[in-house]
Amino acid sequence: MKRVFFAFLILISFQNIHAQYTDIINSKRPGFSESPYSVGTNVYQFETGLFYQDSNTKNLLESTNTFGGELFFRFSKFIERLEVNLHVAYQKDDINNLKDIVSHIDPLEEFNNSTPRFTSSIKGISRFTIGAKYLIYEQIFEDKSKEIRSWKARNAFDKKRLIPSVGIYGGVNTNFLSDDYKKEGLTFKGAVLLQNDFSDRLVVLTNLIVDDITAENMLYSYIVTMTYAINRNWSFFIENVGEYQNTFSPNYQIGTGAAYLFSPDLQIDASVRTNLFQEYSYVFASAGISWRLNKHQDALIENNSPNYKAKNKKGFFSRLFGKN
Repeated sequence: MKRVFFAFLILISFQNIHAQYTDIINSKRPGFSESPYSVGTNVYQFETGLFYQDSNTKNLLESTNTFGGELFFRFSKFIERLEVNLHVAYQKDDINNLKDIVSHIDPLEEFNNSTPRFTSSIKGISRFTIGAKYLIYEQIFEDKSKEIRSWKARNAFDKKRLIPSVGIYGGVNTNFLSDDYKKEGLTFKGAVLLQNDFSDRLVVLTNLIVDDITAENMLYSYIVTMTYAINRNWSFFIENVGEYQNTFSPNYQIGTGAAYLFSPDLQIDASVRTNLFQEYSYVFASAGISWRLNKHQDALIENNSPNYKAKNKKGFFSRLFGKN
């Protein structure tokens, strides 16, 4: 028992030394993927935005126009590597459906703009997920800027960058939803979060996700996001999403967007995405803002401590420029 307690103390000390906090806001927007790093202790972060979605089936028998907003709240306390978060979304869906009346139309009549359609609307809270993520492994890189003996060594690619930092996520999809979006009972969500820092400007995130666990049709998906810094204030991303369900065809999307760092604690962003195949048409657009209430205080660690190492923890901008 004493050995277990001693190992626990060492683990906690290690977590405190390897801080997740950055001087620049660490936001998951505007992409859908998520970094394995937390926001840092005593940081309360709000990431919110508006979104619009337009989708149509290939045969034009059904179309849906969606407008809504979402809030992603993140905070960390006591343990640097652990973050707790809350994701809430509210939306309104306008559904134009020709399937319900197609049997009453003359088979010889062609569908045109004058063909009547059945239109319905639903609205309310469509997502209420509580989750947490934990950084399991952090890849550390050598500071080659201090290498003065060899230009080749100073500019050589660090093979460690091929090995990602690793985090895990677990969440509960609650049923605190509006009647139109309610499901039967609780479902769960799990993910493996990977991050490769290929350079000071180029970062790739990979998320492997299982959603609606315990539901009849679980959703399997991946997200791969490449983020590149144009300069200290502007960055853009390219993202690929793939989704798979037992009873539905695979769904593949590609998106892009940009973010502007207004201040160390404030970021604004915009993005757009569409589908890659022709079974249906899909357009999604979003614009939002990320802001944090920063109450973080660095732990008192002496620079000459054998365990002290300066780190650069990575969010959308902080993973590019967030020097501690």
